[in-house]
Amino acid sequence: MLHATSGTSSSDSSYHEHAPLAKVTFLRLSVMMLLQFILFGSWFATLGLVLATYKLPGIIGAAYTLSAIAAIVSPVFLGAIGDRYLASQKVLGLAHLVGAALMLTLPSLVKAGDANMTLVVIFVYMMCFQPTLGLSNSIAFRHLGKSDKAFPFLRVFATVGWVIAGLTVGAMGLSASTGVFTFAAVVSLLLGLYSFTLPATPPCAKGAKFSMGDLIGAKSFVLFKDRNFAVLILCAFLTSISLGVYNTFASPYLGVLGISNVAGVLAIGQASEVLFIISVPFVLHKLGLKWALLLGMGMWGVRFVLFAMAADGHPSLAVIGVALHGICNDFFLILAAMFIDAVAPPELKVQAQSWLIIAISGFGSAAGSFISGTIFGATVAQHPEAGAAAWNYIWLVPIVSAVITAVIWIAFFRSRTADKPLEPGSVA
Repeated sequence: MLHATSGTSSSDSSYHEHAPLAKVTFLRLSVMMLLQFILFGSWFATLGLVLATYKLPGIIGAAYTLSAIAAIVSPVFLGAIGDRYLASQKVLGLAHLVGAALMLTLPSLVKAGDANMTLVVIFVYMMCFQPTLGLSNSIAFRHLGKSDKAFPFLRVFATVGWVIAGLTVGAMGLSASTGVFTFAAVVSLLLGLYSFTLPATPPCAKGAKFSMGDLIGAKSFVLFKDRNFAVLILCAFLTSISLGVYNTFASPYLGVLGISNVAGVLAIGQASEVLFIISVPFVLHKLGLKWALLLGMGMWGVRFVLFAMAADGHPSLAVIGVALHGICNDFFLILAAMFIDAVAPPELKVQAQSWLIIAISGFGSAAGSFISGTIFGATVAQHPEAGAAAWNYIWLVPIVSAVITAVIWIAFFRSRTADKPLEPGSVA
C-alpha cells in the first residue's frame, strides 16, 4: 500500500518537526508538484481520444483499467525500496527516468496499431508512475515538518500543473496526437533529473525487517470495524467508478461532440478546483461533514446527466459538466481525507489514508474503466453512426452509481460520530 513511502524515522523527524519551513524548500517542493502534474495531465486526460484517433478505440477501457490496477499493485515494488533501501528523492528520479524511456516507445506503437504492446507499455509505465504520487506527497510532508498546514497551498501547484498541461497540449494541437507521449517523455526526463536535486529524504525504515503484513497494511484492517470508516471507503469506491468512467471516456466524447480543443476544455475542470477549494471551509461550516461529502459524491451524477443532455446538440452542457470537476473532487477527496485524518489513531493515520487512495485510484477507477469499456465495445464501437446519442448507455453507469452511493451514505453514515477520534480498541 502507499503508506510504505510515508513514514518518518526518529532521526530526521525531530529535525523537521522543529525546523521552520524555508521559502527555498517550499519553492523546490512546489516545482516538484508542478512538474509531476504537468507530466500526468499532458497525456492521461486525452489518452482515450488519442487511441480513438489512431483506430484503437477498443482498448481505451483496458488502458485505463490497467492504469488503475497499477495503482493497486505497484507500491509493492517501489514502496518497499523507498522505505528501506534508497532515499525517496532517488526512487522518484529513477522512476521518472524509466518512465521517460517508456513514453518514447508509445508513438510508434500506437501509429502501428499494435494494441497489445501499447497496453503492455502503458501498464509498465503506470507501474513506475503511480507510486510517485505517494512519493512526492511523502517527500513534501517530511520537509514541511510542523508547517504541514502549508500542504494545501503546495498541492495547488499540482492543479496548476494539470491546467498548464491541458492548455499547452491544446494550444499545440496535440490533444488527439501521439505527440502527447513525446511531450510527456520530455517532462518526465526533466522531472527525473530534477528529483535528484530535491532535499535529501533518507529511507525511513532502513534496516527494518521485511514484513509482508506491514507492506499490505494488515494492522489497519481493524479500522473497518468502525461503521463510518467502512461506509466512507465503500462510498469512495462507488464514487470512483464515476471517476474511472470520466477519465476513460470524457475526452473521446468531447471529440464526438465536435469540440476541437479537448485538452483545453478538460483543463477548465482542473482550474475550477482552485475556486472550489476556497469554498470548502464555508460549505463545511454551513452543511456539516456528512452533507458536504454527499454534495461532492452526488455531483458526479449531475455532471453525467449534463453529458447525456449534451448529446441532443448542446455541447456547452458537457463543458459545464467538465467545469463541475472542482466540486466533485474537492468536496469528495479533500473532505474524505480530512475525515480520515480526524478519526484514525496516530499509528494508523497513514495506512488509513492509503485505503482511500486504493479505493479511489485502484479498485474504483478500475471498475469504472472496465464497465464503461465493456459497454463502449457493445454499443458505441458497434454503431459509430449513432453519434453522441449512443454514449448515453455509458453515462448511465455513473448516474446509477451516484444514486446508490447517496442512499448508502444517507442511511448508514452517522454524522454524530463523524468528528470523534477512534481509539485503537474502540473500533472492535
